Amino acid sequence: MEELEQKAVLAGVNINNQFDFDYSMEELANLTAACEVEVAGVITQNLKRVNPSHYIGTGKIEEVKALLDYHDANLVIFNDELSPSQIRNLEQDLDCKVIDRTILILDIFNKRAKTKEAQLQVEVAQLQYMLPRLVGLRASLGRQSGGVGTSNKGSGEKQLELDRRRIEERISVLNKELEELVSHRQTQRKQRKKKGLPTAALVGYTNAGKSTIMNALLHRFQGGAEKQVFEKDMLFATLETSVRNIELPDKKQFLLTDTVGFVSKLPHHLIKAFRSTLEEVTEADLLIHVVDFSNPNYQHLMEITEQTLSEIGIKEIPMLFAYNKADLTEMEIPKVQNEAVYMSARQEIGVDELIALIKKEIFKEYTKCEMLIPYDKGDILSYFNEQANILSTEYIEEGTKIKVECRQSDCERYKELLINED
Repeated sequence: MEELEQKAVLAGVNINNQFDFDYSMEELANLTAACEVEVAGVITQNLKRVNPSHYIGTGKIEEVKALLDYHDANLVIFNDELSPSQIRNLEQDLDCKVIDRTILILDIFNKRAKTKEAQLQVEVAQLQYMLPRLVGLRASLGRQSGGVGTSNKGSGEKQLELDRRRIEERISVLNKELEELVSHRQTQRKQRKKKGLPTAALVGYTNAGKSTIMNALLHRFQGGAEKQVFEKDMLFATLETSVRNIELPDKKQFLLTDTVGFVSKLPHHLIKAFRSTLEEVTEADLLIHVVDFSNPNYQHLMEITEQTLSEIGIKEIPMLFAYNKADLTEMEIPKVQNEAVYMSARQEIGVDELIALIKKEIFKEYTKCEMLIPYDKGDILSYFNEQANILSTEYIEEGTKIKVECRQSDCERYKELLINED
């Protein structure tokens, strides 16, 4: 069947005047555009609770049908997750394909997933979503070939032909593959921990600029483009966790982790599937909450990020705030205020200020000390040259006298060489 161009009507229910409803509908339009679907019209309804049979009131169904006919649209996207019976009833009454916010987000994740692990995680989430909805989704596939909600080869049309038991078996196989990948990543994490390097993790709403900040730090301190991560001005550009080593001019080093962005009403299937990826965040020494300061709703997006972090069990890790894209506002930047920096990662304004805040938090265990290293222990001097920040060097009869800023553990390890310690 030839793939049809999709035009959608967006539908949402504002339950008891939700303060963030307008933004939620605006975000639904952005998610729809990210799936390359044209938004033909929007219809909303104020209700005390959603209609259990159709999500919207049955009287509103006629308005949606009229809007579909007027715009020659062939798809309705609802702003919340629909139950199997709601999908079935809506498709029957509207005589067109119906999808919800959850399948829209799953579809974006499916298109963006590049690594094996991300692809497996998305497929597991898709299959778990599909299980109770097989009848409705199979009918939906019959209405139109391809398009959003059906383009996933791994778990699209082929999977819908399978019975429930075989889908459950498929989920089980995928989970076993994921466990192996998770085990491999845990081994990598243990190896990194042995090196004793502190870890900072970038977290925040999707498209806030986490990857741009990582690339700005890599460009400033590492040079070259080979370690840069993918960045693009679009929703969910990053689905893979990337870890990079940042080495500063004073020889201090830390690991920086870029993570998947959050979104309001992030499907619970996805949070569950990506939990293993987000474990990188749970073991960080510091979180850098990246905020799109140019977004008028930035405070609400911060709340969603903090709520999602709480859902995956993150509560006690220290946090800094990087208010990114501040160049798009009237604020003069860079500006530092307590544990926050107002910056522009794209223009690399505020990068030094951000690094200063990171250093203050994760290098607390560093100390300054003075040592006298005998000339026959040149290997120790080489170690400090590579691993620490030597502030001054003096050659005297007994050996090399250095003032050094280093880890407290290194100071204790070579305490017999200490002259004094700050």
